[in-house]
Amino acid sequence: MKKNKIFIACDTSKISKVKEIIKKTKNSRFIVGYKFGLEFLNSIGGRNFISKLKNKITFGDYKLSDIPNTTSSTIKAVKDLNFNYLTIHINSGLESLKAAKKVSGKTKLVGVTVLTSLDDKSLKGIGFNKDVKKIVLQQARLAKKAKLDAIVCSAREVKIVKKVFKKEIITPGIRFNSKAVDQKRILTPKEAYKNGSDWLVIGRPITKGNIKKNLKNLINHLSL
Repeated sequence: MKKNKIFIACDTSKISKVKEIIKKTKNSRFIVGYKFGLEFLNSIGGRNFISKLKNKITFGDYKLSDIPNTTSSTIKAVKDLNFNYLTIHINSGLESLKAAKKVSGKTKLVGVTVLTSLDDKSLKGIGFNKDVKKIVLQQARLAKKAKLDAIVCSAREVKIVKKVFKKEIITPGIRFNSKAVDQKRILTPKEAYKNGSDWLVIGRPITKGNIKKNLKNLINHLSL
């Protein structure tokens, strides 16, 4: 039976919490990776902790968004951390994406589309005149052109992305119920896998409270 794949979002500045997350999410039901966002990446000791982490699938969620020289230089600067995945905003533009991909080596370069905390109204406020789905589709085309290794998008746009991008699709904004909190475009784990997500990114629904119980709830949800 094919195992589902999840990235556990280690959204904390505390090494002790990350150690707890890693220890309590070991299981045979899923292929598990660990996503480190800006909070942990910029914390005291965070970089050193990641540099010593062995035999784990790691995801450096830098969400780089800058000029070609800066994005490529940053990727070179974190090469010693040996991330399996590393993110860059597709809105950095084709030249930045190409420059980053050129130096990414064995690390899979992941293009971030429209953040799951945004919706059509939010985009209009920023100045976009297209809806989310049209923008994400265009970003997927750009990711393909830049030969990126994976895409981050809402589970709601997976089917659209798959029309033009045939590699891995990673989906955040995963909730076990309809409580969105600070996310706008959410789906349940079961819905996301059904839409074709390769990896789910799950943070608070697993890491907040009783981690083992939350993980069991996820297994039960997928078994329904």
